[in-house]
Amino acid sequence: MATAKQELATNGKSVTNPAPDALISMRNIWKTYQMGTQELHALQGVTFEVQKGEYLAIIGPSGSGKSTLMNLIGCLDSPTKGQYWINGSLVSTMTDDELAAIRNKEIGFVFQTFNLLARATALHNVELPLIYAGMGASARHDRAEATLASVELGDRIYHRPNELSGGQRQRVAIARALVNNPSILLADEPTGALDTKTSFEIMALFEKLHADGNTIILVTHEHDIAKRAHRIISIRDGEIESDEKQN
Repeated sequence: MATAKQELATNGKSVTNPAPDALISMRNIWKTYQMGTQELHALQGVTFEVQKGEYLAIIGPSGSGKSTLMNLIGCLDSPTKGQYWINGSLVSTMTDDELAAIRNKEIGFVFQTFNLLARATALHNVELPLIYAGMGASARHDRAEATLASVELGDRIYHRPNELSGGQRQRVAIARALVNNPSILLADEPTGALDTKTSFEIMALFEKLHADGNTIILVTHEHDIAKRAHRIISIRDGEIESDEKQN
């Protein structure tokens, strides 16, 4: 696995080192899809860094490229061109199996639709990443229970999703994302299925998690949600339109 200190080559081109101490470093990222005889450039030369402990929102209208960028950040896809590092590892040239290992180790996902197992308890849903990681039953039970308590669901650990409110289900999903102690919490429209009051409660939870030292990347099309982050990257037509820190 490549590190930031190594000089590498990919597709016959030299690879520059990422920014020092950057948790995420993206350099000249392109994602191109072949549509018959036409090429669709979903991302065009995207470059940015994310430092450990940042709280970043990526915002843009439908078709802007933000979902494509989220898939690349989350190692669900690979760029057509450019270099992408996480924690000094060059992931843009990794195989599918290597990307899967990075996802399990480095990234906790939170989705708009929660993606919980309907027949499983909150505790078992949160335990799942630990099962995949090979952790023993007693240890994973204790860690999952503690993580649910950290998102204020310590009294709901044996409830199933249909016994929980939308906000509580999203808290279970956030606990599942956190249980492996990932480097990055990656949230895709995490308030999209929630009412306004519950949305603000979930955003307050993200603020608490950030204050606890978590690195959070939030993908949204809602400006009021993006403004809760401390930095906003606005993307349009596959390019970064602005990159601004919030007061």
